[in-house]
Amino acid sequence: MKRIVLVFSLLFLSSLWYNSSACTVVVAGKKATADGSVLNSHTDCGPDNRVRIIPGQKFKKGAMAPVFWGLLDNTRPTDDFGEILGYIPQVEQTYTYFHSAYSQINEHQLSIGESTTNQRPELELTKGEGDQIMTIEQAQAFALQRCKTAREALDLMTHLMETYGFLPSCGKDPELVTLADPDEVWILEFFAVGKGWKKDSGKLGCIWAAQRLPDDHVAVISNWSVIKEIDLSKPEEFKASSNYMSVAIENGWYDPNGTMPFIWSNAYAGITPREAHTHRQWLFNALYNPGLPELPPRWTSNPYQNLNQYGQTVEPIGMYPFSFKPNKLFTIQDIMEFQRSTFTGTIYDKENDAVWYIPGPNNTLVKSPLATPFPSDNLQKLLKTNRRRLVSRVDGEYGFCAQLRKDLPNGIGGIYWVFVDNAYTSPYIPFFTGVTKTPDVYMEYHPDHYSDTSVRWAVDVVDNLLNLCYQEAKKDLVRLREPMEQSFFEKNKQIEKQYLALYRKNPKAATELLNNYAQECADTIMETYRTLRNTLFEKYTNNKLR
Repeated sequence: MKRIVLVFSLLFLSSLWYNSSACTVVVAGKKATADGSVLNSHTDCGPDNRVRIIPGQKFKKGAMAPVFWGLLDNTRPTDDFGEILGYIPQVEQTYTYFHSAYSQINEHQLSIGESTTNQRPELELTKGEGDQIMTIEQAQAFALQRCKTAREALDLMTHLMETYGFLPSCGKDPELVTLADPDEVWILEFFAVGKGWKKDSGKLGCIWAAQRLPDDHVAVISNWSVIKEIDLSKPEEFKASSNYMSVAIENGWYDPNGTMPFIWSNAYAGITPREAHTHRQWLFNALYNPGLPELPPRWTSNPYQNLNQYGQTVEPIGMYPFSFKPNKLFTIQDIMEFQRSTFTGTIYDKENDAVWYIPGPNNTLVKSPLATPFPSDNLQKLLKTNRRRLVSRVDGEYGFCAQLRKDLPNGIGGIYWVFVDNAYTSPYIPFFTGVTKTPDVYMEYHPDHYSDTSVRWAVDVVDNLLNLCYQEAKKDLVRLREPMEQSFFEKNKQIEKQYLALYRKNPKAATELLNNYAQECADTIMETYRTLRNTLFEKYTNNKLR
């Protein structure tokens, strides 16, 4: 009993922090999906998981828009966006968008995912080490306010970064974005230009390149640059800044007189990724591109196999393709399942670590009921379990999957599925892009102050309680969550039909329908997770075990 209490205490008191090398992004073109939608996604999206609507506004000609530092902060009031670093010209009309740490979708079904990557030390800088003021999260917000399509967003974001300078906000790491609309997806990568850049120097404030995702392809991004060779003679497939190659040549990272082609990712990110980058690429390809040559064999149910260093290589990340045609048509549920992945049945499966096996009946070894894929740092050190990261993570802050559909009005064409905290534990709530107010429980959260009316806290409590008896408690989670999520998918279809019958005759009533449905889903989630919380207390706490 003392061991159970100790283990739970270690798990419950794990600290909150944001890992800048934690995002996983999956995108799919319209011919790669079962319903013809374009899919975009992003996990581990930053501290401020409060999702609120910023309505479109009109501004006087000549107005200026502030550039903020602090959009990731989840301790500020929702109307406080942080320190103002400067101003850019405002537009006369902005669009309505969903605001959070990394804002991700607007009323026109423009959706943006983000992933931190890696860059050479010479390119690194932090705030105040140059004139750079434009963070990715601020550029995303500007794009959602001002753009309707992925290409418009690409043009705007690159202009902002070139003109005002790219300022990394996740430590010193650079970032990329996935720009998606109902027609296409572009992957746009930014690298910084180092310390000491001056806005009036005549030099660009960033280095960037973009590649279009083929319509019948999918792609995964695991905190590493994915663009390789760039062919600017194909403007429908590639775009880049005027300095995209010259900076590498000037620094000796590429020899234009040599025999090797210019590889964008090698030039600016380097060629030595960590296993935390390659193993997510491996899993996605192993599931949906299993015919890839040289794909390492890493499926196993043997709990001792993850200790076999002789059978484990860290393959070059360059062996994985930019994108590929999947072995099945993709659905939004496939992305959700991948976001919740704990590498079950592989050498990376922390839930099946040998340390969890204990003596059972008849001189056999059985898996401990405490076996969890989410041990805290302290518990990993105590038990000496493997420390590999998963796709889903405890305190992953929040994440999303977006369905973007051309054959429906914008109000219901886009569905913004949001999870909070740990993707494995959290439910996904569907927000149609025509929603004008998100439920209060999705706008309330402070990491230092518990609230019974915050969905983030409701999920976090359940996430911790699962570890009282993880092997049994996860069954309770699935038993209550899966039918609830399935009901959302079924009800979405009804809402779409009702909206289509309303929106031309009575657009206000159509919008109210979407707002009421969002509130209904939020109420169902809160009720379900309070029930789940009580169930876990009743079944697995000390009162039951005495």
